[in-house]
Amino acid sequence: MLYYLFEYLREHYDFPGLRLFQYITFRTSLAIIISLIITTVYGRRIINYLHRMQVGETVRNLGLEGQIQKQGTPTMGGIMILLGILVPTLLLANLTNVYVLLMIVTTVWMGAVGFVDDYIKVFKKNKEGLAGRFKIVGQVGLALIIGWTMYFNPNIVVRQTVDETAVSKSNAPMVLRQKGEKFYYTQDVKSTITNIPFYKNNEFDYSKVLKFLGPGYEKYAVFVFILFVVVIITAVSNGANITDGIDGLATGTSAIIGLTLALLAYVSGNTVIADYLNILYIPNSGELMIFAGAFVGACVGFLWYNSYPAQVFMGDTGSLAIGGIIAALAIMIRKELLIPILCGVFLIETVSVMLQVSYFKYSKKRFGEGRRIFLMAPLHHHYQKKGYHEAKIVTRFWIISILLAIITIITLKLR
Repeated sequence: MLYYLFEYLREHYDFPGLRLFQYITFRTSLAIIISLIITTVYGRRIINYLHRMQVGETVRNLGLEGQIQKQGTPTMGGIMILLGILVPTLLLANLTNVYVLLMIVTTVWMGAVGFVDDYIKVFKKNKEGLAGRFKIVGQVGLALIIGWTMYFNPNIVVRQTVDETAVSKSNAPMVLRQKGEKFYYTQDVKSTITNIPFYKNNEFDYSKVLKFLGPGYEKYAVFVFILFVVVIITAVSNGANITDGIDGLATGTSAIIGLTLALLAYVSGNTVIADYLNILYIPNSGELMIFAGAFVGACVGFLWYNSYPAQVFMGDTGSLAIGGIIAALAIMIRKELLIPILCGVFLIETVSVMLQVSYFKYSKKRFGEGRRIFLMAPLHHHYQKKGYHEAKIVTRFWIISILLAIITIITLKLR
């Protein structure tokens, strides 16, 4: 909203400093600051309100050190994160940008699914919360919206090198460009292509999965693309939910991931840098940097109260939302195949649960008694059982997240 106000003032009046709002980096900085103010200053009021409403966490005794002391700590604090994301985005981003609109839908959608889950747990006194199948329906529903829009919306294109002798299927004009002594043509086209790490040309086309069908396989690419989107959004949102088990772990990890995605959004939306790095240039995607900045600010601001010992928990309202946001943002800047690296902490946490459950069932069937790989799953609880303090576990997981973020950025040039 402020974006449109300053655009109007810039066009009609010559006030000094108004041109700053043209720069994505300036608006991103403001988004971070506003988000931090909302989550830290007004977050205290939200926590006090949750206290008055007796929206407290119900803790099961799993034999973990310091666990019982967390009984009654306010939950549903994810509302703070949602406000810290949405308010700066609505104020500073270009709301006609389809990428920004999709991220707003993602935030509200996944936040609503998580809120219903927390509401059932807290107010209906049902520890199971929202049935798993309904969570999956919510995640798949969002994935279908994102996948369908990404594939069919005419404003979502990528810039690709084209053969000047080829007949283009679109009406988009070709542009002659120069790189060194070589000249080439580029064109903004609809495509199912995405970036992939450690590959020679750094690109992967989803339609190639169906190449075995023979001529005309490209027209079925939408089904492969949407399937990938469903898997990615479901996996990352559940991974964030599983990771949110000790104070500050999911919040800090998500802030590191969000900062990396903000950088990737900037380079993907900057034609000069994208050309230098030889990655896909995605027109108008740079506006996502403002959303990513608000996301990072919200996570860091929430960490003010969520670090050990936590004064508030985000609940599924926050964890499902941040997972969905990370997945959707990566998909929109076509870096979703980097998620196993960037979201490595989420991945190992999820895999630890899958391995634990699978081996327990297998050993029970094979040996008559269930056996475990870890002392407890997810993995962070395994280290708690081994006697590590929460703060040490979280700090080390953050260090791993930073390392994975650096590796993710390196893959832009490592082929």
